[in-house]
Amino acid sequence: MRRNVILSLLLIAVFVAVVAVAVGVTRPPSGTGVADSARTSSAVPVVREDSHVLSDAGEGAPVLVEFLDFECEACLAAYPLVEQIREEYAGELTFVVRYFPIPGHANAMNAAVAVEAAAQQGRFEDMYTRMYQTQSEWGEQQDSKAPLFRQFAQDLGLDMAAYDAAVADPATQQRVEQDRQDGMALGVQGTPTFFLDGELLQPTSEGDFRAQIDAAVNR
Repeated sequence: MRRNVILSLLLIAVFVAVVAVAVGVTRPPSGTGVADSARTSSAVPVVREDSHVLSDAGEGAPVLVEFLDFECEACLAAYPLVEQIREEYAGELTFVVRYFPIPGHANAMNAAVAVEAAAQQGRFEDMYTRMYQTQSEWGEQQDSKAPLFRQFAQDLGLDMAAYDAAVADPATQQRVEQDRQDGMALGVQGTPTFFLDGELLQPTSEGDFRAQIDAAVNR
């Protein structure tokens, strides 16, 4: 699906077509806290201790987790809604991001590694946002965009020596790959895929998506 089609259909395309292919089975959560309240009964957690939390509503709050690919057009289409939900449910809903770079996207891993390198300097959200703002500049291209992502880091005022070291460190890519492996074990097959309190969401519309979140917040 091309960008203009996705943007015109926006949320309908995201939640009817894309989320429908993310088929998996999870179990109800147990325990408390961000890491525990979004945990399935399997050995693979929906949230790890080092997962990136963009909005933290505190212990006991519902936890919405998104597995995403920064080169994914459907993730870009979902991004405005995600931001709206974060704002509307501020203090009531914890939002966690996990990486799921799709191998068919040539720069998905490069983008995730760049974001993870920025995260090591406390700038995860800034680079996360920059990737979506600029996806039209680098998405769907086969040559490496790592130099462009480095420029993003420079524009953000990051310590470039530390950034370069993080990008070059195999552990940074391994951190991204751990998210992807967890996603696969949890049944993630496409992006974006959302879990709410440890359960896979398969909404049929934006309204259904909001309704499920609202029910979790108000129960």
